[in-house]
Amino acid sequence: MIPTPPAVWLSLSSALGLGLLIGLVRERAGGEARAIAGLRTHALTALGAAVAAHLGLPVLLVMLAGVVVLAALAYLGTRDHDVGLTSEIALLLTALLGGLAVQSPPLATGLAVVAALLLYAKEPLHRLTRQVLSEREVFDGLLLLASALVILPILPDAAIGPFQAINPATLWKLVVLVMAVSALGHVALRLIGNRWGLAVAGFFAGYVSSTAAVIGFGQRARETPALRSSAVAAALLSNLASLSLCVPILWAVSPPLVIDLWPELAAIGAVLLVGGLLGLRAGRDDPAAPPTAESRMFRFGQALGFALVVAVLTFVSAALAAWIGPRGAMAAAVISATAELHAAVATLANQFARGGLSDDEARWLMLALLGASLATKSVIAWISGGAAYGVRVAAGLLAALAAGLAVLVLT
Repeated sequence: MIPTPPAVWLSLSSALGLGLLIGLVRERAGGEARAIAGLRTHALTALGAAVAAHLGLPVLLVMLAGVVVLAALAYLGTRDHDVGLTSEIALLLTALLGGLAVQSPPLATGLAVVAALLLYAKEPLHRLTRQVLSEREVFDGLLLLASALVILPILPDAAIGPFQAINPATLWKLVVLVMAVSALGHVALRLIGNRWGLAVAGFFAGYVSSTAAVIGFGQRARETPALRSSAVAAALLSNLASLSLCVPILWAVSPPLVIDLWPELAAIGAVLLVGGLLGLRAGRDDPAAPPTAESRMFRFGQALGFALVVAVLTFVSAALAAWIGPRGAMAAAVISATAELHAAVATLANQFARGGLSDDEARWLMLALLGASLATKSVIAWISGGAAYGVRVAAGLLAALAAGLAVLVLT
């Protein structure tokens, strides 16, 4: 007897497990869902599809055709009860995932977990779509999804134009990021409330794009002035997250540079943290209610304008590097830091690792990069959120920069 390879047992057990999982959810759904296909039916369907896949593609196709026929007969037998197609689609999906388990057990089981969650969350999802979400939020959500899933994949992901400076896909990613960060703030406010919602959204948005976060929370502060203190706190916390991301970048390219820069980075981070906490404290008595379902999640025009500004700055940076040569590399990095800090930090670490910069030069240039970035965000905060928001954000960012500069001078 030929021994069965472990991979075969893994695929069959994965298929059985995912069938039991989906079947359990459908069994607990009760009503017509139980009559159409429950725990045993889904488990047997998944296991049968896995066996069919092992026997060959023709057998699998016959198996899938049989499931389709049975699902259609089940639907025709219950259509007078208006039970929908969920049970039939779930049964067909179980068969497909069972066949997929032969090629990729982890992917099949992962998708089964997602399917089970969607099936289990029937009532919350129906309540969300029918009672919670407004037409405006649905439109904004569809616009965001179309921008990320339809437009972005078809854009060329390559440098074009003079000096090969413009990457259309990268620029559109910035548009999507600004919209996504603003939408994240909107959702956090509706779910958590004014005070902690913006703070949580702000900090985690900083790992994506602190500039986009400053713009998004500026829009929120302009639309709801009572949220200004909380929005300022969120903007400062997003920059704290962005600053913390510089550490692994520096460590990956040039570990010794992290040791040289830690006093300045610690001082800047401490000021940003204190500023964010003070903003949270000031915003604890904000009288504004959370945004309603009719509030805009983001403004597409501002997101597009931000990407255009980044395109101009990137072009200027590339032109300087091309015209001046190696001496213009760090000048270009300082300019590019106004749009993308982390890429400029990587450039600095690379120059230091190659021996092109001394310790003191690297420390001063790091402050220059941070200065360019924080100064640009101060201006952006003023434009996006108005004078009151812009002054407060600028005060926090420039105070952090001053703290880093003081540490550099004193040490």
